[in-house]
Amino acid sequence: MAKKTEKLMGAEAFEKFYSDQYGTRFEAIKESFSLESDYFEFHMEGAEESYFLDAASVLAARQLPLEGAEEILDLCAAPGGKTLIIASRMDENAFLSSNERSPERKHRLSTVVQNCLPQNISERVKTSCSDGATWCTRQTECFDRILLDAPCSSERHVYNDPKYLNVWTPSRVKTVANEEWALLSCSFRLLRPEGYLLYSTCALAREENDGMIERLLKKFKNQVEVVQFTPDGVEGHEEMVPEPTDYGFHVLPDTSKGAGPLYFCLIKKHVL
Repeated sequence: MAKKTEKLMGAEAFEKFYSDQYGTRFEAIKESFSLESDYFEFHMEGAEESYFLDAASVLAARQLPLEGAEEILDLCAAPGGKTLIIASRMDENAFLSSNERSPERKHRLSTVVQNCLPQNISERVKTSCSDGATWCTRQTECFDRILLDAPCSSERHVYNDPKYLNVWTPSRVKTVANEEWALLSCSFRLLRPEGYLLYSTCALAREENDGMIERLLKKFKNQVEVVQFTPDGVEGHEEMVPEPTDYGFHVLPDTSKGAGPLYFCLIKKHVL
């Protein structure tokens, strides 16, 4: 049966793959993909512009504990929404490195930082253009906090764009998951002992969410602690429902007024 599934392509393959994971609920999830996302307006006094991002992204970024952190990394930061949330919450003596591997997207990230943060905060945010999956070959254990919002399958965008939906196959999930693992394992090596890492995606597939955490637990064993907590809400967006998973939380648009999908899990690193 698995072989037959692999041979499927496009909407039929997409339907089967996600129905196998979500059952009859996938119909409601698909319907919610046509809804407008539940947007949050980020605006700080002294900034030139506002920035609008999915409220679920705000929820996720706010779960990274920043008190006492001096060196913070947003590894896959463009277009910049989560960087803004972190920058607005970090201590006055903290510095944030926001990285993006695409030169074009990095330019957009830099513009967002300059236009949507007051100068006293933007001057403590450094943007860079680098492949996050190889950063740990140059440095290790150098950040107190890390946000990894990993590039993912983005099923909501795939479903709404026939160009991508028509060529979709299950092998796409496996390919993306391998890329995510390279980023997550590198991020963990960049994290200082007793530091926190928030892993997030906008994917539906378990392989890209809890599956990544399972791989991390297996690879690094006693160094990894999955932090148990109750997510703080987002004012004005109380309809969002972060649903518990095996290791983290998942905001799904069918029960959150169009917000998401957004998965997040908080990890703490211990001394080996």
